[in-house]
Amino acid sequence: MFDLMQSVLLIFIEVMCCKIFYETFGKERYKGWINVIQFILLLGSVCLLAFGFSNNFVIRQIANILTLSVFMLWHVKISLKKSFVLAILFDALLLAMDSLVFLIMGWLSLDTKITDQQHKIASVLAYLLVKVILFLLILVIRKQFAKKSMEKMLDTEWLRFLFFPIFTIAAISVMLSVFEYVQTIEQANLLAVIAFGMVGMNIIVFYLINDIVEREIKMHENKVFQIQAKSQLEMYKSISENFDNQKRKTHEYKNQISCIESLLDKKQYSKLEEYVKKIYGSLNNEPDAINTNNVIVNAILNTKYQEAEAKGIVFVFRVNDLSELTIKDEDVVTILANLLNNAIEACETCEDKKVIRFKFVKEDDMIIIAVKNTFNYDVVYENGEIKSTKISNVDEHGVGIKNVLKIIEKYGGAYIIEDKNKEFYFSIIIPA
Repeated sequence: MFDLMQSVLLIFIEVMCCKIFYETFGKERYKGWINVIQFILLLGSVCLLAFGFSNNFVIRQIANILTLSVFMLWHVKISLKKSFVLAILFDALLLAMDSLVFLIMGWLSLDTKITDQQHKIASVLAYLLVKVILFLLILVIRKQFAKKSMEKMLDTEWLRFLFFPIFTIAAISVMLSVFEYVQTIEQANLLAVIAFGMVGMNIIVFYLINDIVEREIKMHENKVFQIQAKSQLEMYKSISENFDNQKRKTHEYKNQISCIESLLDKKQYSKLEEYVKKIYGSLNNEPDAINTNNVIVNAILNTKYQEAEAKGIVFVFRVNDLSELTIKDEDVVTILANLLNNAIEACETCEDKKVIRFKFVKEDDMIIIAVKNTFNYDVVYENGEIKSTKISNVDEHGVGIKNVLKIIEKYGGAYIIEDKNKEFYFSIIIPA
């Protein structure tokens, strides 16, 4: 009975490794109890194949590959072809590990004369050793090709995490070195329980750390969403205020036209001339200096123009008719708000030259958005890509640039980022 339990536990470890292996290359289809049901059914199927076709190696391997392909296709969001290829790769890993077991057992048998009881415990320990090695290989594969949970781990954290499987490999190796001193079944069973317990702890630690990292990712994404929502809310608030001002101006213009008509009817030309000059002077003082024939763009640019002017920043711009802009309003807000906010904050740190050059034009079936601004600190890059143009809260501020890049990709556009001579340049080209 204990031997059967050991065999089932070894298959359980293999299935867990298979699950982790597949989850490296795809996202789980379902959450909750359905995953447990999938795992139990897969474990039962693999056990039946292992015990039912123990004397027919070829049929067992083919059936095992097909079973893994079907169940993992059900478990992970991947194509049937990819699932089949991964099943073949995983089965090849298992065969390589089994070959390693035979090598270890051959070495042990040649090295000393062992009894049947010692042979059994040595065999179990050898299988557990290679299962941990398999687990370690899958972790390395996961690190290289993995989803966010592993990418978020720093190298130092990753090395600490690898301590568990490496320590287990070392511990089981030590057990193998002293297995010949096992004299009773109780001693053999104790060694097996300890070894299985250590392997099980590796799997538990893996999922605990994975859950913690994924929870941190969700918290970070929620924080990012709040930052983005706050930024867009402020921009939409400015746009709303701009609309209110426009309504107020329209009402005032109606009153002014009525007054002009009244003065014309009464032929009071001197008063009319004086009144028109007064209106003209007030129009010159209006804050809306930029007009692109696009209400959203106007609201953003005029708001940022006023903000830059209040901070002593020279705002040079070139725009044309954007009335037929194909970019969605919310995407326009994200691009302009992030780029101009970054530019204004960068210029604020400059002691002398504070200049923003901005271009937003539609020409030759292309939309061109470019921002060039002065700055006096280092631009932060990560993996060859820009992470932030700010000196504080780098992780948060990098989100804005990433959001802009996602929108560029969404519309099939391209971008150029340069920084030289203390000037930062961000240019975007999007098909109109």
